[in-house]
Amino acid sequence: MIPFINVRAQREAYKSEFLQAEQDVLDSGCYIGGPVIQRFEAELAAFTEANNVVTCGSGTDAITIALLALGLEPGDEVIVPDFTFIAPAECVMRLGGIPKFADIDAGTLQISAESVETLIGEKTRGIIAVNLFGQCAPYREIQKVAKAHGLWLIEDSAQAFGATQCGQNACTFGDISITSFYPAKPLGCYGDGGALFTVNDELAQKIRLIANHGSCTRYVHEICGMNSRLDAIHAAVLRVKLRHFKDELKKRSENASKYNEFFGAIPGIAPQKIADGNTNTYAQYTLLVEDRKSFIEKLDATEIPYCIHYPKPLHEQPCFKEQVQARGNTNATEASQKVVSLPFCAFTDVEEIIAGLKKVM
Repeated sequence: MIPFINVRAQREAYKSEFLQAEQDVLDSGCYIGGPVIQRFEAELAAFTEANNVVTCGSGTDAITIALLALGLEPGDEVIVPDFTFIAPAECVMRLGGIPKFADIDAGTLQISAESVETLIGEKTRGIIAVNLFGQCAPYREIQKVAKAHGLWLIEDSAQAFGATQCGQNACTFGDISITSFYPAKPLGCYGDGGALFTVNDELAQKIRLIANHGSCTRYVHEICGMNSRLDAIHAAVLRVKLRHFKDELKKRSENASKYNEFFGAIPGIAPQKIADGNTNTYAQYTLLVEDRKSFIEKLDATEIPYCIHYPKPLHEQPCFKEQVQARGNTNATEASQKVVSLPFCAFTDVEEIIAGLKKVM
């Protein structure tokens, strides 16, 4: 069976480096915090050119911490994309906020700045823009809207660490930006992990306090925080992967080009559009397919795995039924009915998959 993400091949490719890094942590006896975490945060800052980086327990924790740091209060409204993973809206609602669902661009699948502006009201406090499937949201337009209305902006780059927009690195567009190191991400550890990025030193201090029980001095708790820390062994694994990351991004781009060339000649199938000025990490390689049922049957016939990211827009999820605005989001709804993601990573044999599809397409 073709793996959807070939994490085993990656493990084999860097195995000696992983074993040494893991052994160094185990031998050190320092499993939470310490020098490995400090070095990894410094390397993340250098890679993104961000001023401040704080690692944490997961990408979802990172969003929660960002909302807490920005002062979200019960009843506050936050605009989120309607077509994405549940985490941004979930975190807003968990803290007593009200998620408002913005539509997306039909081609890029990114949050629509025009839709965002229509949702702004007296209770709106901020925007969470998601870099969906590996490319950046339209930040020039979104930042303009946020500034005009005095709103803060969180950049959810859980799927796009390593992407750029007009030469600027992902994880640097928000008042606070976040990423995830979940194993399926382009830069993933062996469990949950995340990080927050900000140019604001005061916000960075608050983020670090929140992530560590509100404490920077042992047993002195300045605020009520939470326990969300990246384990040292995950940081050690990520440091190895980060050394190879640019090479993997190049390979991802080459693999996407092979897919694009093949599917570009097939009517009724279109790859996600990459906006001008964007580079893409291809956290997922996602197609928009007019006849998805027939296409899935062909994938099943050739034993090619697939995923549907995402089968419902968020406004159709039962947990958000009280928050749904009156109008529908046409593009988000249509995308959920068309999207199919194919096996993809730096170690995916795309040519093998294309050869299989040629037999049935």
